[in-house]
Amino acid sequence: MAKRDYYEILGVSRDAGDDEIKKAYRKLAMKYHPDRNPGDSDAEVKFKEASEAYEVLKDADSRATYDRFGHAAFEQGGGRRPGGGGGFGGFEGFADIFDEMFGDMMGGGRRGGGAPHGADLRYDLEITLEDAFNGKDTQIHIPTWVSCETCEGSGAQPGSKPVTCPTCGSRGRVRMQQGFFTIERACPSCHGQGKVIEDPCDDCDGVGRQQQEKTLQVNIPAGVEDGTRIRLANEGEAGLRGAPPGDLYIFLSLKPHRFFQRDGANLFCRVPVPMTTAALGGEIEVPTMNGGRAKLSVPAGTQSGTQFRMKGKGMPVLRSNAKGDLYIQVSVEVPVNLTKRQRELLEEFREESGEDSDRHHPESHGFFSRVKEFFEDLRD
Repeated sequence: MAKRDYYEILGVSRDAGDDEIKKAYRKLAMKYHPDRNPGDSDAEVKFKEASEAYEVLKDADSRATYDRFGHAAFEQGGGRRPGGGGGFGGFEGFADIFDEMFGDMMGGGRRGGGAPHGADLRYDLEITLEDAFNGKDTQIHIPTWVSCETCEGSGAQPGSKPVTCPTCGSRGRVRMQQGFFTIERACPSCHGQGKVIEDPCDDCDGVGRQQQEKTLQVNIPAGVEDGTRIRLANEGEAGLRGAPPGDLYIFLSLKPHRFFQRDGANLFCRVPVPMTTAALGGEIEVPTMNGGRAKLSVPAGTQSGTQFRMKGKGMPVLRSNAKGDLYIQVSVEVPVNLTKRQRELLEEFREESGEDSDRHHPESHGFFSRVKEFFEDLRD
């Protein structure tokens, strides 16, 4: 079966420019790529045709040869395509296009060479609520990889230098042929750095880094919350042979507090109040997060569960001058271990308030009145 004209395959005229040819091929490659058409043999054939046509027409010399002699110029014994070798695996044009389209997925973002930066590190740090309220400077100790002092991270013996990698010619990347794909990956000889060490440093064995415990000063700002992440740039693992270091991420967790519960910038505290204070009214002292105490006025007749707001007594808001509020929830405490006289007084109070229970205890009176109505409705 005769081969189709390459210009016809790409859908361009014979005087089309290089950009037009490249654009046409890119469109077809995206449309008929096998990954997008699994099991479609027709799409696979069209993809191979487009790749073969682009391989010839993208190069000025091979295009001129094709224009003059047609397909015969590239048959057995009649010359070769610029990518070298038979089939489609050697097509440089195919790799160039797919580096451009899928570079990030296939590692194309590192095509310029250079070893990858060091690994990022995570450190979990537990702090108190007081630390989160006031802010804190603390030291942490991290076992990690640090740059070798002897060779200053180069990996080469002092007085010598790394040399150009003979495998990749300093590109840091090599191309491998797999079927009709050409895949680019990090050079196995220099690990993507583009240079190799002929005389390695004795102290680090040529890797440019050593394991060591590093001590760091960490500033914890006031207002941090549970789960806050602090990033220390370039404090992660040192990269191989002078490559940039990674980052250190500190994840904060807060210890439970004896008195306070936190919700964002607000604090909540449950405070027991004597029954007499709740009934007659009075003033109580409540703890505050700054280590002091604040006076709270309790109105007469305060019920258990009543919540009072103390403005500006909560947590600071991160990187702001604002502060949250402190909410005090009253828990009315019933007296225990009564003396004889105290029992007599309470008995007298109960007798005195018997006829006016709805006035003295409106909540309980209302509740049991509704219960009574409920059962009466059931009987009807």
